[in-house]
Amino acid sequence: MSYAASWSGGKDSCFACYEAINNEYNISHLVNFISEEDRRVRAHGMDAEIIKLQAEAIGIPLLQRATTRNGYEEAFKEALQTLIPSQVKGMIFGDIYIQEHKDWVERVCGELGIEAVEPLWGRDPEKILLDFMDAGFEAIVVSAKINLINKEWIGHKVDREFLSYLKENNIDACGEHGEYHTFVTYGPIFKKKVRIHKSKTATRDNHWFLETIEYSL
Repeated sequence: MSYAASWSGGKDSCFACYEAINNEYNISHLVNFISEEDRRVRAHGMDAEIIKLQAEAIGIPLLQRATTRNGYEEAFKEALQTLIPSQVKGMIFGDIYIQEHKDWVERVCGELGIEAVEPLWGRDPEKILLDFMDAGFEAIVVSAKINLINKEWIGHKVDREFLSYLKENNIDACGEHGEYHTFVTYGPIFKKKVRIHKSKTATRDNHWFLETIEYSL
């Protein structure tokens, strides 16, 4: 029996997957959803192809589906239903403390007859971010709310300097309310590093976004 991991490309889903692996869960698939309109991960803004490259760097098969905002739950269920016949018995999520998110995944997984696993649930966000960095993961900031985080941090490494900035500005260390989002380029579950050679910063819907132009392994 195996588990799928909900995958945004960012630090929380990645670290939850890592923690699950350390607890001897067999991860057979990464499951990623992109916007049908622009082929990007909603909120994070990363394009579909770089998520595929990230999964290749890790070496776990990626199941990627495009969905509309209103059709997300239906697409989520349909994606998981394709995995259940291959002995997937549950899914790993990276939620930390927002009860509404946990309630949703438990309800939807329950309706499908599979287990929802939350390795990061209830842990201190600052400790999670420090543990993520100390484990050897590398990530960059790829989107943020304009009214909270300065443009200069887009494309910046997720490091202790960034954590200090968050603390000084009373911003949740993990950005659990969408204050910022990240993209993981390397770490202990990666076989290769994702290298971003060329990018630019764009603005949409009161957010900064890093738009990747050239990248490779």
